[in-house]
Amino acid sequence: MDRRISFHTWYVVFAIFTVLMLQTWISQSSHQQAVPYSEFIAALESGELSDVEISGQTIRGTRAGSSGDAPQHIVATVVDPALAETLSQYDVTYSARAQNGLAAALLSWFLPMILFLAVWMFFIRRMANQGGIGGNALSIGQSNAKVYVETDTRVTFADVAGVEEAKAELKEIVDFLKDPQGYGRLGARMPKGILLVGPPGTGKTLFARAMAGEADVPFFSINGSEFVEMFVGVGAARVRDLFEKAREKAPAIIFIDELDALGRARGAYPGFGGHDEKEQTLNQLLSELDGFDPSHGLVLLAATNRPEVLDPALLRAGRFDRQVLVDRPDKTGRVAILHVHARRIHVEADTDLEEIAALTPGFSGADLANLVNEAALLATRRNASAVSLIDFVAAIERIIAGLEKKNRLLNPAERRTVAYHELGHAFVAMALENADPVQKVSIIPRGIGALGYTIQRPIEDRFLMSRAELETKMAVLLGGRAAEQLVFDEVSTGAADDLQKATQIARGMATRYGMIADLGQVALESDDQLFLGPRAESASHMYSEATAEKIDNAVATQIDRAFQQATQILTSHRKTLDEVADILLEKETLSGTELVRAAGAHKWT
Repeated sequence: MDRRISFHTWYVVFAIFTVLMLQTWISQSSHQQAVPYSEFIAALESGELSDVEISGQTIRGTRAGSSGDAPQHIVATVVDPALAETLSQYDVTYSARAQNGLAAALLSWFLPMILFLAVWMFFIRRMANQGGIGGNALSIGQSNAKVYVETDTRVTFADVAGVEEAKAELKEIVDFLKDPQGYGRLGARMPKGILLVGPPGTGKTLFARAMAGEADVPFFSINGSEFVEMFVGVGAARVRDLFEKAREKAPAIIFIDELDALGRARGAYPGFGGHDEKEQTLNQLLSELDGFDPSHGLVLLAATNRPEVLDPALLRAGRFDRQVLVDRPDKTGRVAILHVHARRIHVEADTDLEEIAALTPGFSGADLANLVNEAALLATRRNASAVSLIDFVAAIERIIAGLEKKNRLLNPAERRTVAYHELGHAFVAMALENADPVQKVSIIPRGIGALGYTIQRPIEDRFLMSRAELETKMAVLLGGRAAEQLVFDEVSTGAADDLQKATQIARGMATRYGMIADLGQVALESDDQLFLGPRAESASHMYSEATAEKIDNAVATQIDRAFQQATQILTSHRKTLDEVADILLEKETLSGTELVRAAGAHKWT
């Protein structure tokens, strides 16, 4: 049943039930009984009544000394006295019928119904104005954009940090809105559309809210999915309505979040069908972008983390003239973001935020905000007066590795296997020069399936990796499997994730990076990853079966070489490996400093 029909039905049922209850309450509240006139006269003659009240054709008497459940009053309709005297001579019961009973009954029924109808119409009109249940059909084509002004957002560019280039781009738009004459003195025009592109959590929506706070102009905010409806033509009507409202309040900013929900390439997925509504909505958006003059102070701002699925007509010059990349911040940007969020909590004065930033490569702005909040919660849990470095480090481990599960008990054989496995990673990383330093080794289970973990701290942000660095990364990944093979002469399932990552690196070296001499300097597979998403599992390729066999052999050779390198390092330090394993089994967790101290002053190169 439709939600609106259900609402109306239940309201009618409720109204009828209430009227019935009201009628019952009225009849019971008076505590009176309607009797024949003859019975009323008999009660009067017997002295049962203490007083009598006459009103028109109705006579009402009060019983003397009535108590309990007996009616206190009796009511009868007056009969002509002459007729009453004649009838009283005979043994009959006589009474009269009131002439106005029907009107009173109708009034008692319809007056409450009219009252309920008035209340119902009042609420229906209010919900229609708000686009809720019972809204009229004409409101379906109205946009649901929320309009903000500076006092509503309470966010400015001072609250945005870490991506200074993107901030400078958007500051220019704000300055253009504030001083269009000054910026247009050389004939330049303001961009019609600005597309914010970046991974999730990098602050695209926050940038838009900051623009609203800085520009001091009306800010229309709407999500791309709010244009899409099951009825054809509704989305296009909402686009027209949104731009009409914005033109009335120009200068103004229109912000469409998650543009990919609205602007997906037309005909990109023909097998799914039902795209008439989306294509009409997109066509209307393209028409509006061509139709408005930015010199009037109307700017379209949109955000997406999937630009590769957008329609090319949407991205051409003259529509979205400027694309601003809001990427994950580098170390300097992470420091600035941490300073912004650290203002909201109590941090110890000697806490070095640069050290925290060094431990968080690849973190987005949302990740860093979550990190600061988790650290504050951990400090609160241990009743500390301020958040310290140990809280931030614990929060990083919780975010990366998951929640500690100290209640997950491993048998002694499994604990020993996990200890050697994690130390295998750590020892290989300590032995190779271009590996990241080890920060912590633990055999405490974390997250869903991790029975232990080894955390390495990157020295600096890296954007390129050489062949030697990739080979080192594979050797470190295979260090756990090599330790198991060396110590127990057996392997376990604990290296499944390590093997998968090492295989991906080796295959990338063979098919995408041209790092295998036998295969030549060619790219044998195209990178079918989304622009900002994970790499697709099935990459497209154009090579023969013979080349595929060479690729498989090259991948196996690279992995075997890395495994042999890890095994050689661990074999040369077998005695130290056993000693440190006993310490790790006892303490369960070793920091990088404790690991180096336990391993002794050995030469690790």
